[in-house]
Amino acid sequence: MKELLGIKQLSAEEIYEILDLAAEMKKYVLKGERRSLLTGRRVTTLFYENSTRTKTSFELAASLAGASVNSLDISTSSVQKGESLVDTGKTLDALRTDIVVIRHQISGAPLFLSKNIKAAVINAGDGAHEHPTQALLDFFTMRERFGTLRGLKVAIIGDVKHSRVARSNLWGLLKLGAYVTLCAPKTLLPVGFDSFCRVTDNPREAVAGADVVMGLRIQLERQKQGLFPSLREYNSLWGIDEELLSLAGPYAVVMHPGPVNRGVEIGSGVLDGEKSLVLEQVTNGVAVRMAVLSLIGKELQEV
Repeated sequence: MKELLGIKQLSAEEIYEILDLAAEMKKYVLKGERRSLLTGRRVTTLFYENSTRTKTSFELAASLAGASVNSLDISTSSVQKGESLVDTGKTLDALRTDIVVIRHQISGAPLFLSKNIKAAVINAGDGAHEHPTQALLDFFTMRERFGTLRGLKVAIIGDVKHSRVARSNLWGLLKLGAYVTLCAPKTLLPVGFDSFCRVTDNPREAVAGADVVMGLRIQLERQKQGLFPSLREYNSLWGIDEELLSLAGPYAVVMHPGPVNRGVEIGSGVLDGEKSLVLEQVTNGVAVRMAVLSLIGKELQEV
């Protein structure tokens, strides 16, 4: 794997290769054991949007894999003086960076960067387009719990229209044989997705018999107009609480990419309950990102 720009470009076999390696990497993550998989390699995180989980876990994963890690703080960088994305990328090339992990508010920015620099590029989230490593850690978490993704019923509830997580999960879950239902208020549902999966604005219908109930954050920063009357109304109609979860399958689990707006997308009782895998997702994210970095590092060695 030379780079990772999206789930849509990966085959099922490539996804499983990452998941299998992540299972091995998790052993080292839990022990805090540093490996020499990326010794001599330089990894830079380039985040144009705020992040806690993705940025921290990428940096921890790179460190555990043996890389030299640099975090470029956009707020104090030359970006604030007008430097373009390409010029920033070429500067990182000149600093002999091997892998750039980028998050950007514009869809397609990672692809654009990859076409203009020598370093390998990993997409850590671009606009409402994709968030491939989040989807991969979600697949890993599901497989770890259920043993397989084939035949799983996954209900994704929340701000689907603006969600890169929903898109990456959808493309991958379909490739891996899962059944996906997207659920949101009609104003937060993208057009045309009913040709790929089941789409509904009824959360009870979406959750009925589901194995996985995944909440999505209400992304107020991406909404240009009020798409529902209030957060209170959203929670009362689409929030994941114990009553709604009771309609799911007997072994159902709850997931969320974070950060969570407690009492909006998910109630605290569910978020902190025994069915919640939200914190396990965070741990698994380090293992999955360590696997992705290692596979790209292996490709760099062969060039």
